[in-house]
Amino acid sequence: MKTLLLLAVLLLPLHGQIVRESIEWLDVWMPDTNVHALPRVLLIGDSITRGYGKQVETLLKDKAYVARLATSKSLGDPALLEQVSLVLHEQAFDVIHFNNGMHGDGYSEDAYAAALPEMLATLRRLAPKARIIWATTTDVRVKEHLDQVAPKTARMIKRNELAVAFAKQEGLPVDDLFEVIKDHPDYHVPDGVHFNAKGYDALAAQVSASVAKVLP
Repeated sequence: MKTLLLLAVLLLPLHGQIVRESIEWLDVWMPDTNVHALPRVLLIGDSITRGYGKQVETLLKDKAYVARLATSKSLGDPALLEQVSLVLHEQAFDVIHFNNGMHGDGYSEDAYAAALPEMLATLRRLAPKARIIWATTTDVRVKEHLDQVAPKTARMIKRNELAVAFAKQEGLPVDDLFEVIKDHPDYHVPDGVHFNAKGYDALAAQVSASVAKVLP
């Protein structure tokens, strides 16, 4: 609760500022103005979302107000629900693009699957009018050996399968970011997790197209 209260203080106002906890980070970015009353879009995800967020804003210029919530908390961690709730209590959105993310290796597949309906219920409760898009997570390459897929990717594939099956069951559109990246080691930077400009541009184009399809 103390952490939640601290975040609540730090998150107000939300305009363009970076918010950090003492151990884990939360990055909330909101454009300063929406003078043309454009549809409001929230991108939720991890550090990959941070990488393509500004490009999505540029690609949807004059079509949407694009905000971002990026966090190191994983699906299945109650702290993620708290962070999402804080933002949605303060801001209203027409579209929410949710990336299930790569964090949380300590959680079993069963725990991950159980967390999917809880997250969706939270989004629907706090943003009942928003169109929700469920996005798959990207692959991981071996550090400094980008031609090799890291073992961790097998877990990402399994979680993507669970997320996609759940999204289809719930009638949610799926944004398959894994498909965009999987055959492109040239999109990665040496850490094997994040991407270069070409990779983030490809992801941004995919996200922007998916969001544009459901804009009111």
